[in-house]
Amino acid sequence: MPLLALAGTAVATAGLCSFIQKRNDSSSHDIHHRVEITLPSWAKLEVEELSSKEYKSDKEMMELAVHLSARNVSENTGGPFGTAIFERDTKSGIAKLVSVGVNRVVTLSNSTLHGETVAIQLAQSRLKSFTMKIPHEDGKSTRQFELFTSCEPCAMCLGATLWSGVSRIVCAATKADAEAIGFKEGPVFEASYDHLREAGIEVKKEVLQKEAALVLKEYGENGLIYNASEM
Repeated sequence: MPLLALAGTAVATAGLCSFIQKRNDSSSHDIHHRVEITLPSWAKLEVEELSSKEYKSDKEMMELAVHLSARNVSENTGGPFGTAIFERDTKSGIAKLVSVGVNRVVTLSNSTLHGETVAIQLAQSRLKSFTMKIPHEDGKSTRQFELFTSCEPCAMCLGATLWSGVSRIVCAATKADAEAIGFKEGPVFEASYDHLREAGIEVKKEVLQKEAALVLKEYGENGLIYNASEM
């Protein structure tokens, strides 16, 4: 192709790209080029306050996840689900908070923003890594990140957990607890958790199950069930 023709093509392409960009920027009805993933202001403050706290037991780590689920409801900032991700020092057994997530589906108009996916994305952003399966500096072992969720994950979040690189997942309320108030959790079976175990992810269930189930039950009395079973 002659040089002049190539130049003309390049100019035309640039003009088209510029036109598309202007179209994208001109109206909320055109194609969007970014999405928003944010925590409520109260959650940001709590993260700052807890940044230096040391955690030793599953119970106290799960207390945070359940607290997040309850406060997300009381503050009217999303659904009744909370998640916290911690990094555990394998030598001392002490864990520190890395990120938190709460359900932001309705608030941010995004069906993918469940507590687990929000926490995973914020953790990976903080770590500047697409996976939490990160080697120690000596290269001999892997850092241990643990995900605590106030309810067993739906099908989407179970998959996200599998790919996230966490070493462990700990759940509070059960799938049955969530579906009892009308939420649809998707095709999640006990065999689904075998994929996590085969990938080296430890699974522990029903830590503070009663406390987390109560949050769901109370939400179910008046809260919006955005993916209700009949849909």
